[in-house]
Amino acid sequence: MPTKKKPQVTAARRPAAAAAQARRRELLETAAEVFAEQGYNATTVRKIADHAGMLAGSLYYHFDSKESMLEEILRTFLDELWNGYDTVLDAGLGPRETLEALVTESFREIDRHRAAVAIYQKESKQLVAQERFGFLAESQRRFEKAWLSTLERGVAAHVFRADLDVRLTYRFVRDTVWVAASWYRPGGQHSPEEIARQYLSMVLDGIAVRE
Repeated sequence: MPTKKKPQVTAARRPAAAAAQARRRELLETAAEVFAEQGYNATTVRKIADHAGMLAGSLYYHFDSKESMLEEILRTFLDELWNGYDTVLDAGLGPRETLEALVTESFREIDRHRAAVAIYQKESKQLVAQERFGFLAESQRRFEKAWLSTLERGVAAHVFRADLDVRLTYRFVRDTVWVAASWYRPGGQHSPEEIARQYLSMVLDGIAVRE
């Protein structure tokens, strides 16, 4: 029997597919802003559609539910976060350099995904109870391990103070970095790298070994 030929992607189809992907990204960005501003439970598909300038029924052409939209928003943010973190953790840097790089990467992610970070902070405790959002708990465990091990290496190497409470320090660094999503706006006066430098100059003076 003759084999079926695979459908060829024509030049006309490629721009259409690219346009559809671009529209999908725009809708996710709009949804993320609405979720971050109004809260996940208070946000309806109609509200997202209104902000996107379309009918609610048209939104279902791209997504089957607001849960699907939120899941994609958070997965995209966390996938990019871990791509950056894993690059840092695999680079063989010293503990201070690792901490500096993790903080810098965190501010870059806030710059790229400010609304997603805000959603994560506000909603993750409630979302992890749902099976489809179980990946949030796994990411949190990885996040904690990465930061605690970096701080522990720093104490063991006499780079950070011997009396440092690493878990308390981890919580302080975590919360003070990610709270920036509440005030940071992309395209502002300071780049994420500059904010990270200023932040690190304040934090490291408190935990580095005194000369």
